[in-house]
Amino acid sequence: MRVLGIETSCDETGVALYDSEQGLLAHTLYSQVKLHADYGGVVPELASRDHVRKLLPLVREVLSQSNSTPDDIDGVAYTAGPGLIGALMVGACAGRAMAYGWGVPAIGVHHMEGHLLAPMLEKNPPAFPFVALLVSGGHTQLVDVRGLGQYELLGESLDDAAGEAFDKAAKMLDLDYPGGPRLAALAEQGDPLRFTFPRPMTDRPGLDFSFSGLKTFTLTTVQKHALEDGLPDEQTCADIAAAFQEAVVDTLVIKCRRALKQAGRKTLVIAGGVSANKLLRQRLEARLADDGCSVYYPRQEFCTDNGAMIAYAGCLRLKAGQRADLDIDVRPRWPLTELTGALGTK
Repeated sequence: MRVLGIETSCDETGVALYDSEQGLLAHTLYSQVKLHADYGGVVPELASRDHVRKLLPLVREVLSQSNSTPDDIDGVAYTAGPGLIGALMVGACAGRAMAYGWGVPAIGVHHMEGHLLAPMLEKNPPAFPFVALLVSGGHTQLVDVRGLGQYELLGESLDDAAGEAFDKAAKMLDLDYPGGPRLAALAEQGDPLRFTFPRPMTDRPGLDFSFSGLKTFTLTTVQKHALEDGLPDEQTCADIAAAFQEAVVDTLVIKCRRALKQAGRKTLVIAGGVSANKLLRQRLEARLADDGCSVYYPRQEFCTDNGAMIAYAGCLRLKAGQRADLDIDVRPRWPLTELTGALGTK
């Protein structure tokens, strides 16, 4: 089965073509980072308009890259949520229109299920069951994954997601948008031992997260060392960034190890934008090796939003016989645990 995947949940337009026998045939991505940089964050209306402009040219590009025509397509998958409703509508409407015009089935894909399954696109994919850490700008969740659609939420952030905390800390240090990757780069120049930041909610049982207190601690540290221009000197900014990153990474690692033990699993999958963080990958690999566990994650280009993960997830569900009806239904808020399995079972 050959499936065209469309991702338009936020500020990146992704299109890909996945074949169930040959694997990923082509993928392309357009990022709106420059468009939103002047505003310091994503402007939903601008995001939607840009998806309208970029989506069909990207579809044509993917078909060209794979030497395919619409006659070769067996199904269309699109992100149905969660995300920005206007952006979701662009991908859903275009995807349903193409599927109807080509006479093939369509399927709406859960954005976070796409991230969760993204490591399956690699040459050495993980096998079910496993624990997944979904960590991005909008989500920080630990999920016990027994199979496709068989998800049990073990813990999640009670306030800011880890990626959101990275972005907000970056703003405190006057770093440009997108802040998370820039803070991680600045942290490489800093001394992580100069400041000791808290590891929130690690001193109590449970698998939930909270990063709001860490954000406040970061702001207090910045203000305490600020010079006349309102910011600390360059080295102090780097040291704060390093201490902040260490605190987030340590917190995530502690909770992951706890989740694996609680669920009785030996495999961790980490996905989402923050899974690209180098320190997080290094620390997880080292700590989990000590526990006799393994960790899997997608390649760097598939950590952030992309069409490949949607095409793959959509292909699995279409092959299982699932289809979307003619109603175009998108869900800006959509708990992952509301998904059913490949045969409609939880």
